[in-house]
Amino acid sequence: MKEKIYLSPPDLRGNEQALLTTVFKSNWIAPQGPMLSNFEDRIKQLTNTKYALALNSATSAIHLGLQVLGVEKGDKVLCPTFTFVASVNPISYIGAIPILLDAETATWNLCPILLEKAIIAETTKGKKPKVLILVQGYGTPAEIEVILEIAKKYKILVLEDAASALGATHNSQHCGTFGDVGIFSFNGNKIITTSGGGMLITNHQMYYKRASYLASQAKESTPDYQHNAIGYNYRLSNVLAALGVAQLELLVDFLKARKFNYEFYKSQLQSNSVVFLSSSGVSKSNYWLTCVLFASNKIREKVRLALVAENIESRPLWKPMHLQSIYNNVPYYSNGVSEELYKRGLCLPSGSSLFQKDLERVCRVIKKCL
Repeated sequence: MKEKIYLSPPDLRGNEQALLTTVFKSNWIAPQGPMLSNFEDRIKQLTNTKYALALNSATSAIHLGLQVLGVEKGDKVLCPTFTFVASVNPISYIGAIPILLDAETATWNLCPILLEKAIIAETTKGKKPKVLILVQGYGTPAEIEVILEIAKKYKILVLEDAASALGATHNSQHCGTFGDVGIFSFNGNKIITTSGGGMLITNHQMYYKRASYLASQAKESTPDYQHNAIGYNYRLSNVLAALGVAQLELLVDFLKARKFNYEFYKSQLQSNSVVFLSSSGVSKSNYWLTCVLFASNKIREKVRLALVAENIESRPLWKPMHLQSIYNNVPYYSNGVSEELYKRGLCLPSGSSLFQKDLERVCRVIKKCL
């Protein structure tokens, strides 16, 4: 077998081992400690946010975010259909109702036209949606101004799912900071990793305090073990936070490497038959994954299977939530875009540790298929 090229592997080239050694020597291995506080402080500084709460996953962050925004059983929550399932599942954890919205063609994120249509229609049915989950998919900012204006018009709170958008900006403002609550992911395949992990950020002290309380088993500040609410064991460990601190030190380098991958692929492959997801104007992607559209599903599959044969990992774009058996009965507002993206789209190897020879190898395989 030829050497494996992965889609988006961890890039542990920095001070990870040194900081982990520091943690072990200090004996701070619980979900509290100086490295955890350091990691949260660095995220606050990076994003210019008042509060940050390190958690064991971005899914946990979404779950907590929905709760601090007041979502309860039976409430309606607006969410893109073209996203990873973790954006939607926390709605179901609470017993709320997902209202799925299709994508638009420029950023592949949720369509503002359908957003307003859904708000009006669902309100007419008897209950206005309470929260919008705004996903910044594949690290590319959505149509942020118009979406936020619609949410403000109808007094709907916004939870910004920037799981894959750390380092992406819009008008020089970091993704994750546009909503009432924002979240990041530090899963093993993201821009930076803590193995598993996530972060909830906000500028609202009330939301932060409530999330912190719920994330630590809702334990009261009393000498005994007193609990007045159902809480969760959602905090990140001080050990994994050390990885996050080391990774953040190299964030600029990681972003440059991902952008280089994107630009190399584009220089080699862009044509009438290969279309690239791109950001433009005042939006800047973090180029987490280089995503392309081929002319047809047949060509997409030909390329994907050819890459598999060469021991190169790629992935189809997200399978829309309304096509999943677990969500095909919830309200869905369609324009057909997400299904077309799913049929024709592919994510190419995009890790920050790739060499140019790896990118050239990927391109040779693709070119033979076109």
